[in-house]
Amino acid sequence: MLIATGCLAGLAACGTASQSHKMALAPADALQLRGFMPEGLRGQVALADVSGGAETGRWWGSKVSSLALEHALEESLRGVGLWAPSLPTARFRLKAQLLALSQPLVSLDTEVASAVHFSLVEQSSGAVVYQRSVRTVYKAEFSEALLSHPERLRLANEGAVRQAIQLMLRDLANQRY
Repeated sequence: MLIATGCLAGLAACGTASQSHKMALAPADALQLRGFMPEGLRGQVALADVSGGAETGRWWGSKVSSLALEHALEESLRGVGLWAPSLPTARFRLKAQLLALSQPLVSLDTEVASAVHFSLVEQSSGAVVYQRSVRTVYKAEFSEALLSHPERLRLANEGAVRQAIQLMLRDLANQRY
């Protein structure tokens, strides 16, 4: 029994890095949101400061890196038509900080909660025009990765961050600029 518990704990500790393209909005979701984006934001948002992520280590479970979050945000902004090619020419800059990623140590259905803080700042005035901490939960079912807890953890991480990005973009679609 002790050996089986040790093996299970060892498997739970292995890390699988989250993939940015799985955290970005799906093309169909991006296309649906694109038509609702305000004219004043289209092609006017560049990324600045994306922080708070952590690199996945071999022994410390799946994490979301700041770089992966940045790539997911860029892909999502491109998908909905907000992406500005360079920071100096953009009207707005988007800042994102991964505040928390709450993960279970071992589970069958793996549920991860994320908290991401987003700020949209107008370049010319420095005024914050949108700010929100988005908290989301995503559950990766046991059947999605039957024999791999690290894989379920990665799927849950990606789903929680994807939902946070989607909520932020839906908020932006309801604002006037």
